[in-house]
Amino acid sequence: MKHHNLIGLGFVVAAIIGGLIWADIRAHRPNPQPFVQSSAPKITQTTPKPAQTTSPKAFDKTQYSLNDPTSIWVVVDKQRPINPKSYAPNDLTSVGSGKYMRAAAAAAFEQMVSDAKTAGYSLSAESGYRSYDTQVSVYANEVKNYGQAVADSESARPGFSEHQTGWAVDIASPGCIEDCFGTTAASKWVLANSAKYGFFQRYPADKSVVTGYRNEPWHFRYVGPALAAEIVKSGQTMEEYFGLPAAPDYL
Repeated sequence: MKHHNLIGLGFVVAAIIGGLIWADIRAHRPNPQPFVQSSAPKITQTTPKPAQTTSPKAFDKTQYSLNDPTSIWVVVDKQRPINPKSYAPNDLTSVGSGKYMRAAAAAAFEQMVSDAKTAGYSLSAESGYRSYDTQVSVYANEVKNYGQAVADSESARPGFSEHQTGWAVDIASPGCIEDCFGTTAASKWVLANSAKYGFFQRYPADKSVVTGYRNEPWHFRYVGPALAAEIVKSGQTMEEYFGLPAAPDYL
């Protein structure tokens, strides 16, 4: 009987010890983290911004003086005389046949003549720079031959001529000057291409009330390619483009 009691007591002790060991193991086991299902990443809808466009920069009309006779943009008309009246450019350059222009204008004109020749047209300078004294003779001859009213419609009075600036040229083709030049294919080529060389027709037929001169298809003014392109594109005269008064009559 005692033998059986000892065996039972052994089982009890073993059970107690086993329980203590199991409790200790559970106490030191890391707690399992609950499984949490991750949510799908949130997709944010964004409206694409329209591409930014930059406005073309306005042409700067103040780059050069409109009054200084040495300026490439000087405006000379019947109400804007050259000042001083004795002005003469200091960089006159030959454009052939005894004619001269300011250096930049001369280089551009010679390039235009060369390109015109390649295109099958022959051009020359019928008149370029004229001094004040030369214009005195030119104008007096016009008055003598045609009367002052006609002279004032096609020839500038001394001191009021673009030719004195050295920026203007009268273009001719062989055997055809002034009005005759305007009837030639060469004239049409010049009219269509002159702006890229820096020239434009200064006295067109439909602007006589602004410029004070009749149509002169031979008279071209150099202002540089940028301004020439702007003026041709606008269809305006220099007076209109720069917001100056019309000059149909002398001061």
